[in-house]
Amino acid sequence: MRSDVCVMKGDVRTHSASSSIFLFTSRNNNSVMNKVSSLVDKDEELHHEKIKPYTRKWETSVMDSIDELGLIAKTENSRINHHCDVMHDVPAVFFSTGGYTGNVYHEFNDGILPLYITSQHFKKKVVFVILDYHNWWIMKYGNILSLLSDYPAIDFSGDKKTHCFPEAIAGLRIHDELTVDPSLMQENKSIVDFRNFLDRAYWPRIKSMIKGEERGAQKKLELKAHSSKKNLKQVHEATLKKPKLVILSRNGSRAITNENLLVKMAEEIGFRVEVMRPEPTTELARIYRALNSSEVMIGVHGAAMTHFLFMKPGSVFIQVIPLGTEWAADAYYGEPARKLGLKYIGYQILPRESSLYDKYDKNDPVLRDPRSVSDKGWQYTKSIYLDNQNVRLNLGRFQRRLLRAYRYSIAKVNSRYHLQSQ
Repeated sequence: MRSDVCVMKGDVRTHSASSSIFLFTSRNNNSVMNKVSSLVDKDEELHHEKIKPYTRKWETSVMDSIDELGLIAKTENSRINHHCDVMHDVPAVFFSTGGYTGNVYHEFNDGILPLYITSQHFKKKVVFVILDYHNWWIMKYGNILSLLSDYPAIDFSGDKKTHCFPEAIAGLRIHDELTVDPSLMQENKSIVDFRNFLDRAYWPRIKSMIKGEERGAQKKLELKAHSSKKNLKQVHEATLKKPKLVILSRNGSRAITNENLLVKMAEEIGFRVEVMRPEPTTELARIYRALNSSEVMIGVHGAAMTHFLFMKPGSVFIQVIPLGTEWAADAYYGEPARKLGLKYIGYQILPRESSLYDKYDKNDPVLRDPRSVSDKGWQYTKSIYLDNQNVRLNLGRFQRRLLRAYRYSIAKVNSRYHLQSQ
């Protein structure tokens, strides 16, 4: 339902001018092809498939924008017309970075996770050939790509050379929303293994960030030579004993309008709070570092909730669920978070906590029965609940969830600190 995947083994050669991959095969290799090839001329096709290597096969509107790839089997005699410019001794994986690329949820769900699922068993001995190639995507996900492949990615339409491979996989395998199904993986790899993979991908960059900050901190210490190093250490240790809470803040639609009061309440409870506003240009290693070192993350339902993948199993993820988004919030983020081993809390807002409360009659289905409105179609959900709704949290009501998260987190922090002190 989600994607087409085709495997070609043998003498595989690219032909970007016709957006095709050729497989040159002996008449004796396949009994079906053998029967067909006896009826055709030497350079005619034995078999022809068409594929759009993107993982939203059921969604016609986006698939219409994806470049199509021809997969063509020919007799081995015809390869004389298709000389190899570049010989590779490892397989290739062909996929598209078109479609909804630009939205972090889709970048991970439709692209990065399926790429991991499809290629990790090659242990970096694989070449990625990309349709709808974007330089910014290569830059953004370079840390991840370099841990999946030892070779530079190829821009399929931009590179006019004929690349030859012993094997090719066209299309990516996908299991479910933001997850890895161990029963479908070699060595029973899971979403936790993917998260550990992200840790290895981002750690070198994070380490360089830490070194830079330490140099800066050392200079500040030298400027404040009169300050007691002992006192500074005590302040630092006291801060580390507090559980860290990251709030992923939104601008525009689905923003928490009393976020400043939420921060104040969280600090009074005992959290050290960091507010992050991820932009499309924000370096992922920075977001990873912030969430990897946090005990709790809070955010309103939306693409940025994909970053729960950056949290350590056992951490707390509180998703604020606006009206009309209940099903999507759980299916796209809640259930996948539980599979990762996070303590997931879904905070479903009341009508009074929605900005829609001031726009509609109190008995309007928009407030009273959001599901009936959403059942009319995606456009209704998008225009009413996603694009034109903000949240003003009932802090008294929300505090109960935050206290639960704090009690759970402080126990974890104290246990960790005790082990480090021994």
